[in-house]
Amino acid sequence: MKDYEYPIDIQWTTNQMITVMDLWEALEQAYEKGISNQVFLEKYQAFKTVVKSIGEERRLGKDFELISGYSLYHTVKFAKENKKALLKMKG
Repeated sequence: MKDYEYPIDIQWTTNQMITVMDLWEALEQAYEKGISNQVFLEKYQAFKTVVKSIGEERRLGKDFELISGYSLYHTVKFAKENKKALLKMKG
């Protein structure tokens, strides 16, 4: 895992921030080591309980992609289309 700041909203509760950070960590794992497809999609669903609007999801996803190079959109799309047990994205 690289050393950079995750995009979060300071108005979120601590638990909401943790939920969003869990998704960013899962996204990193998908690119760096691989992660269970089911676990990734569960973390994404939890993220969606905090980030309900598609516009905010896109903004946060783009912010994270700019600092990490990892695409939330492409990873979620791949995870939903490919029901393999292990999700491993190519960087």
